[in-house]
Amino acid sequence: MFKAIVIGTSAGGLVAAKELLTILKHPYPLPIIIIQHLSPSHESYLPKLLSETGHMVLEVDEKTPIEKGKVYVAPPNYHVLIEKDYTFSLTVEARESYARPSIDVTFETASDAYKHQLIGILLTGANHDGAKGMKRIFVNKGFTIVQDPKTAHAEEMPVSALKLIKPDKILSINEIGHFLNDLVH
Repeated sequence: MFKAIVIGTSAGGLVAAKELLTILKHPYPLPIIIIQHLSPSHESYLPKLLSETGHMVLEVDEKTPIEKGKVYVAPPNYHVLIEKDYTFSLTVEARESYARPSIDVTFETASDAYKHQLIGILLTGANHDGAKGMKRIFVNKGFTIVQDPKTAHAEEMPVSALKLIKPDKILSINEIGHFLNDLVH
């Protein structure tokens, strides 16, 4: 039924993503693509940090095929695009919502590639990036999950999405993890 999961997060997102991956069984049977706002001038520590959860975590590289059982994270200072052949492309086009990587860019291209077979998850964050992408996933009949703003470190990102769509689920990180496990097992 579903072919991939995309997750967007910003302020408070390192803790949220690690908590979510800790709950998920591994190897998880779907590819998971995480877009976390990062400083453009520092090497990413996300792969190392998130690998502590037991999942195979890889930094996205150009033309890498998207495979089941792997967690992919955006490299600093690149937008991550999902191609229709389920590979990644990287670009340094202008920032969107003050960010590169932009969650909207990845969510929109993932939605165009996977359509109704995509799960989009928007977690904690302090700007509106991801809201337009969640709307595209919603319009393409993908499954949408927004972190309950009351449980978010920074509520602006989830609240922005809730202004644009009525998601399939509004859940805490813990609830999202258990829901995803139940969904595929």
